Amino acid sequence: MTLTLTSPAIGHGETIPKKHTCDGADVSVPLVWRDPPAGGQSFALIADDPDAPGGTWVHWVLYDLPADTRDLPEGVPRDKTLPSGARQGKNDFGRIGYGGPCPPPGRPHRYVFTLYAVDRKLNLAPGATKAQVVSALESHTVGQAQWMGRYGR
Repeated sequence: MTLTLTSPAIGHGETIPKKHTCDGADVSVPLVWRDPPAGGQSFALIADDPDAPGGTWVHWVLYDLPADTRDLPEGVPRDKTLPSGARQGKNDFGRIGYGGPCPPPGRPHRYVFTLYAVDRKLNLAPGATKAQVVSALESHTVGQAQWMGRYGR
């Protein structure tokens, strides 16, 4: 089996509802994953917009999710550390936690959510950047999956 990532609310490649964007309540998209690889000790999640005008824009950095986690509910709190012990990093809006799609007017952008199965906890302090998480993931990723939604204004 292969690690898979989906959203129970939105099909892959479909339009992300307004409530998950800066035009709505800006609450995180619910996510579910299945079939994690053996040897995983934690998960990390990075969500970004590769279509942003100035280069890829980071919307969410989450790491040290416990290995037995299989979903994230809608509206994950924007706390540095979650009750599960997972930690959230800083997005490109300069805030901790999820920051929803907020593209400029024009054609819809893609929002890519990448889940990493990791062979250890990253043990980075809360507030880490995507670059710090990606660096810590090097040679410790045992699987990954992606889900993508679109949003335009």
